[in-house]
Amino acid sequence: MKPFHFKQLIAVLIFVAIAANAQEEEQKFLDDFRGTASVTHNGISLVPSFSLGDPALLFDLKFTKNRLSFEPDMRFALESKPWSFLFWFRYKAVEKERFSLRIGAHPALNFRTVTVIRDGQQEEILESRRYLAAEIAPNYKLGKNTGIGIYYLHGRGFDDGVKQTNFVVLNSYFNNLNITKNLYFNISPQTYYLRMDDKEGFYAVAFVTLFKRDFPVSISAILNKAIDTEIVPEDDFIWNVSLNYSFGSYNTKNK
Repeated sequence: MKPFHFKQLIAVLIFVAIAANAQEEEQKFLDDFRGTASVTHNGISLVPSFSLGDPALLFDLKFTKNRLSFEPDMRFALESKPWSFLFWFRYKAVEKERFSLRIGAHPALNFRTVTVIRDGQQEEILESRRYLAAEIAPNYKLGKNTGIGIYYLHGRGFDDGVKQTNFVVLNSYFNNLNITKNLYFNISPQTYYLRMDDKEGFYAVAFVTLFKRDFPVSISAILNKAIDTEIVPEDDFIWNVSLNYSFGSYNTKNK
């Protein structure tokens, strides 16, 4: 595979900008479009026990039509190399006043740099590994800004590395917790079980995001602690802080 160059990263940024600016033209087809671009000192994976260990640039996009959404999740190291690409297809199977159920699936590519011998010389190349995963996520609202839920993801690997992953999360959320009139934060404490082939582990994680009302920039943090795990190599405690820029949303802008 050819190396991923800075020009390709610029192309991704241009794509995001074009997508954001094209909302009015897309409105006749899509019910909603929104996205978030984030920069962090330590990229953390969908499974919070794994991190890039380096600064990262993250893009989360969401294109919605009725109950179906397409949600690309693209992650890059700041040195311009891709880290992982997930292409989510999600469906809101149930959407009641208090209870909701989402199902989804994604193909994914995970990238790593490996050293090979070519013509007697060491050379670093970018290798991609293919994955396919499916999820189910029931959620119950306890109140206007609080809720509990379960998240289950099953993944399959097709190349060298982990072949089977099971990821089970017990989650909760507390939103719109006021600090001042214009500042508020959301917090989501969670516990989860992770099994990767024949290794397993138990963890606790918290997601915290600080917002200013009617302002597109936010600050978030992830704090992940291993409780009991066989999965190595693994840091006992992983954390990061991210600066996020949110854009889009037909439903907000056109009301």
